[in-house]
Amino acid sequence: MEPDISVICDPEKIDEKGCHGAPDWVIEIVSPSSKSIDYGRKQALYLLSGVREYWIVDPIQESAVIYRAAEDWISMFYRFGDSLKAGIYEDLEIVIE
Repeated sequence: MEPDISVICDPEKIDEKGCHGAPDWVIEIVSPSSKSIDYGRKQALYLLSGVREYWIVDPIQESAVIYRAAEDWISMFYRFGDSLKAGIYEDLEIVIE
C-alpha cells in the first residue's frame, strides 16, 4: 500500500528504500475511483498491519472518518470545519476545510 499521507514515528523503520513495517498514522484522500478501496480493503489491511491511526478524508462528502487502534477501531465521523484531534499526538488538532 502507498497511502496518500503517512506518519512514521520510529526512525528505525525508515531507510533509503522507504518504510519497513506499518506507519503509525495513515491518511487517505478519497477519490471516486478509490472510494471502495479506501473504505474497505485498505481499512482492513491497515488494521491488520499495525497502523495505530487511520483517517479517511472525503472531499466530495466534506467529511472525515477516523479509526484508532487504541479505541478498538470504532469509527468516528466528522464534517469539514470540525476540529480533529490526532490520537498519536496529544497536542495536535487539525481543521480540514
